[in-house]
Amino acid sequence: HPTTTTTTRKTRQHQHRLSSTTTGTYGGGGMATYNNVPKLTNPAENLLDGTDVFLFDIDGVIWKGNTLIDGIPETLQKLRAANKSIFFVTNNSTKSRASIQTKFASLGLPDVPPEEIYSSSYAAAAYLDQKKMDRTGGSSGGSSETLMTFRESGKKVYVIGERGICDELDRHSIPWIGGPDDDHKTPSMDSGDMVPHDPDVAAVVVGFDRNINYYKMQYAQLCINSNPGCEFIATNLDSTAHLTNAQEWAA
Repeated sequence: HPTTTTTTRKTRQHQHRLSSTTTGTYGGGGMATYNNVPKLTNPAENLLDGTDVFLFDIDGVIWKGNTLIDGIPETLQKLRAANKSIFFVTNNSTKSRASIQTKFASLGLPDVPPEEIYSSSYAAAAYLDQKKMDRTGGSSGGSSETLMTFRESGKKVYVIGERGICDELDRHSIPWIGGPDDDHKTPSMDSGDMVPHDPDVAAVVVGFDRNINYYKMQYAQLCINSNPGCEFIATNLDSTAHLTNAQEWAA
């Protein structure tokens, strides 16, 4: 059941600006929706003139499902005309930056370059691309002479997720297994059966997966618990997702 709570936030340094009494409704995702946040009455004066960079979430902000939200083209056009920098950020890992760009174009926004798009699939791949590993096989911690990149280590990633993660790993030349290739696998559970796993998996990346199954979960936990130093990387922590404009979905 949703609960309503009243909170007072005070800080010593900015007490005059941040002290407030706010009523919030907490839904199933644990996120407070505040009802008395003041609306901008004069955006040009209160926001536009003093802001150089604008970050937009995508799902539920730019579009819902395959429907563009009203007013978005005009808003983006006005910001670009004012020479503002725009970036689009999303924790939806099912698509790569290139596929998100394609969707922008399909909804009538062809002027969004990949460089303006930051997805959690891209963030996971970029993190692994920059990750330093000890040549003995562990995570970073040695001297610069003993460190190497994830690619140089010969290690690979096991993916629970969709094409977005796999495409971004490919773009960064990071080897991976799993993902859609394991969508229809079912482990045998007769007496003495086991799921063999690759000892060279040094990271398990988990994102939204509409084809999650027990084989994937077993394989991932074997890598995490059996391979020394194997990292568990979650692309997002959402409990719900705005996948269509008809209802909320489990994330």
